[in-house]
Order: sequence, then structure tokens, then C-alpha cells
Amino acid sequence: MTKYFDISFGFRAFGLLTFLLLAMTTVNAQEVISLYGGAVPGARPTPSDYVEENVPNKDGGARLSKVTKPELIVYPAKNPTGAAVIICPGGGYAILAIDKEGYNVAKRFNELGITAFVLKYRLPSDLVMQDKTTGPLQDVLQAMYLVRKNAANWNIQTNKIGIVGFSAGGHLAASLSVHYADMKVQNQENISLRPDFSILIYPVISFGQYTHSGSVNRLLGENPTPEQRKYFSAERQVTAQTPPAFLVHANNDTTVPVKNSIMYNEALVKNGVPVEMHVYQAGGHGFGLYNKTTKDDWFERLKNWLEANKFN
Repeated sequence: MTKYFDISFGFRAFGLLTFLLLAMTTVNAQEVISLYGGAVPGARPTPSDYVEENVPNKDGGARLSKVTKPELIVYPAKNPTGAAVIICPGGGYAILAIDKEGYNVAKRFNELGITAFVLKYRLPSDLVMQDKTTGPLQDVLQAMYLVRKNAANWNIQTNKIGIVGFSAGGHLAASLSVHYADMKVQNQENISLRPDFSILIYPVISFGQYTHSGSVNRLLGENPTPEQRKYFSAERQVTAQTPPAFLVHANNDTTVPVKNSIMYNEALVKNGVPVEMHVYQAGGHGFGLYNKTTKDDWFERLKNWLEANKFN
């Protein structure tokens, strides 16, 4: 008996396989949004040798440097609750730990039904910025503007948009929390850029005695003025309108002293702003989602806090 190969079946099978592969690519691909949609305000022409670099960390995570094109990478939740966060990775204003303190964190928020936006912000540099002291803050202001303006596109409630930051990214998140009204971006609609809540993980808060000198030097230079130090010391800028905060730090952090979180906590309490702080015995600096010195999961504590305060 002669056996024939049904070529039409082969083409149909190939077509189905191609469709499935394309579908998987579409699901896994992330929407990337240019913060400014074109020329970046206040930017200098980029030198030919100033090219964005991906420097792998010892743990395999990506670390970006020389960012000149700020973007938002969107992680939509499959079962959205209406809440959203903008995530600022840390790196001492020198690099962005975009995997460990960005993409991985966004996926964890997605599990809670929270839509996440990872902010690839510009790192301060006189080579590419007219004023490097305001470049990162300008980017996070613009990020909040875009997310709140277009909230309906992602099924987001405009009163449930928070800011998240790790280390120097925590400094940027805290800066937005206290300087949201210092309008450094175009906002003709007068949209509020105040985060509804902030989540600060081993953050740089102060540019005073208990600071991270590398973050200060890279953002302000080696000889910042007293006025600059005061402006970028979030604990000195807190008011009753500062957003509620959730803080995580380790007592043995020798890179960013725990005093940073303690001072911010005290300032919020003094001004009647709700705040919860978790200080671990150990863990050092830069532990990301997982502090390996404890079985406790700070993200579970965060989940409880978000629910208790009706942010999720």
C-alpha cells in the first residue's frame, strides 16, 4: 500500500507552530516607552564614544551604564487590581541594577496584580546633560506624568500609583516623594505627580552625615553647596503631604547606613504620615528581593502593608 505525505497538513502544522511561536514572543515581549518620545530636554549632544553598556554582575544580572535614552519598560499584570508602581533600580548613580532591582521586582509585583513600570533613567553626567543634578529627577517626574496621564490604557486607578526604589534608586524615589511639585517637565494638564505611596529598600535618603558619598559625588560633584545637600536630603523635605512609605534596611549595611531609613521614618512620623519600617539584623546592602540571612520575606510584609492601606 502506497503511503502519501499530505503536504497541506505539513503547511498547516508549520503555520500553527509559527503562530504559537509568535504568540509566545508577543506575550513575553515587554512594551518599551520612550520617556520623551524624541529629544530629551536639557540633554547635550551625545559624544560618539558615550554608548550605553550592559555590564554583567557576578550574579549574572544585567547592569546598565551610560544611559542616554530614558525609557519605561512595562510589565502589565495578568489580573490587574488597578494598582501600579514605577521601579527605580539602584547602582549609586553610576549603573542601573536593572535585572536584580528592576525586572525581577516587576515580576513579583505582577503576582500581586500590580502593573509595574521599570524606569531606565539617565545617570548623571556632565558629558550628556546641561545640569546633571536634575537629570534623574526630571526622568522620574516624567515617568509619573506618563503613567498617570495614560493610566486608563493599562487599567490603572490614578490614586493607586506608587514609586519603588533601591539604594540610589531609593534616593530618586524619595526625591520624587518630596519634590513632586517641583515641575521640571512639561505638564500642561497640571497632572499631579505625587506618588500615592513609596517603597524604599535600603535607600540613600540623606546627603548629610550618614550618606553614600559615591551617590553624592556622582549627582552633585565633589563640592556640592549646602543648599544642594539640603534639597537632596529627603528627610529634611518631608511635609504632611509626603506620601506614606514602606522602608526596608539592614542594621549591618556598611554602604548606606541604616540611619538613612531611620531619619526618613522619624520625619514622616513627625509630620503625621503613615510609615512602616522593617530593619533586619543582617543582610548588608544590595540584597534585592531576598535577604539570605533570614527566612523572612520582606515582600510578604509589603503585601500586607499595601492591603492594609488599601493601595492594592
